[in-house]
Amino acid sequence: MARKLAAELLGTLILVYFAVGVATLSFGFGATGSSFYAGVVATALAFGLTLLALAYVLGPISGCHVNPAVTMGALFAGRMNVVEAVGYWIAQFVGGILGALLLWCTFSSSPLYSRTKTGLGTDGWGAASHIHINAGGAFLAEVVLAAFFVFVILGVTSKIGNTATAGMVIGLTLTVVHLIGIPITGTSVNPARSLGPALIVGGTALHQVWLFIVAPLVGGILAAGLHLLVYPKATSESSTAAAAPV
Repeated sequence: MARKLAAELLGTLILVYFAVGVATLSFGFGATGSSFYAGVVATALAFGLTLLALAYVLGPISGCHVNPAVTMGALFAGRMNVVEAVGYWIAQFVGGILGALLLWCTFSSSPLYSRTKTGLGTDGWGAASHIHINAGGAFLAEVVLAAFFVFVILGVTSKIGNTATAGMVIGLTLTVVHLIGIPITGTSVNPARSLGPALIVGGTALHQVWLFIVAPLVGGILAAGLHLLVYPKATSESSTAAAAPV
């Protein structure tokens, strides 16, 4: 179990450092120039490709959830018990915070960086949303996106799924989720990814972060319910010990 928790902590740290790092460079520093959608594509690919790599490296150890919403889905799908899930959640949130702290230390050495102006790839609604969506719309979007993402994970990592290509499918799915989600909320679908940067940036990001913790977890529960409806119970269990590369 210690190796699994270490893998979850490390995986979440890496995901936040690299993928949120690209988001900060794209939207905070303006590295993609005046094209908003260039930043969207760059960030979406960063999240998807980082997760794809982690799935194959850490999947055999912990299932590579690196996302509390995925762990929630695995729990409600009957793939792990509550004690295991709580351990995963602690490791993921700690990893997210450490990844954000490491990223902030990296960027803060630049004279162009401002914690309040450049930010750290945080999520939000209202003025913090590209389309100025309200809290209700943001909550709905995060539930739907997280449910879709976790549903795909549970499906491709079931006994009838193809584990050889599961990591690729999961990474590409996260990319698609970000392509639509970034203009709406910045895209969370991962409470650990949202909490770490929000704690460092503070202000509006920290006041709004509750939504990006609760909504993805609700999405994870919904995904588990849909999975159990679509897949026979006998074939729904993951072929890995904890639930899946993700």
